[in-house]
Amino acid sequence: MPKFYARRRLSIVAALTGLLASAALLNGPSASAALPTPVSGATARSYLASLTVATENRTGYNRDLFPHWITISGACNTRETVLKRDGSNVVTDSACASVSGSWYSPYDGATWNLASDLDIDHLVPLAEAWDSGAGSWTTSKRQSFANDLTRPQLIAVTDNVNQAKGDQDPATWMPSVSSYRCTYVRAWVQVKYYYGLSVDSAEKTALQNYLAPC
Repeated sequence: MPKFYARRRLSIVAALTGLLASAALLNGPSASAALPTPVSGATARSYLASLTVATENRTGYNRDLFPHWITISGACNTRETVLKRDGSNVVTDSACASVSGSWYSPYDGATWNLASDLDIDHLVPLAEAWDSGAGSWTTSKRQSFANDLTRPQLIAVTDNVNQAKGDQDPATWMPSVSSYRCTYVRAWVQVKYYYGLSVDSAEKTALQNYLAPC
């Protein structure tokens, strides 16, 4: 091959490599499309047995007492970070907003192509946490709870499904996709156990029933 064409070919390869690297930086790591894996069913049953059973108390609750969607990295806040994690082929702009991608909502089995169709669900709702003991926490601890990416506490789901769930616990609300319920209750118990939150009697009974076959 003549030297001119060889040099030109190398230049083209180098340019393509640079473009791919730039795209990787813009889009971030490929999405895992998964909630952090919760503890096993056996461990969840053990955790549940140790949780305090108490009557819930919502006195003084205000959602603003749980600072949420804080900055996680660069321009990305918690919501944007979860959207990137839970989606497939997610592309973000310079402000970290998701401009394209695909998201599967495990609560209802729906797939979405617009980030605006998704909410980031606090699996254990903020109001439920307050009812169960978070009212006595510091603001710093409530912020950690509301933005916890390490425990199975945050997940991208269909917005109106999340809104229908509201602040309900497993005694009154569960995902309509029955195959996801084991994952859901294992995650619920793990989060409550980690943060030392209580359960009410109806909630505990529901969790025991749903965990039995897990």
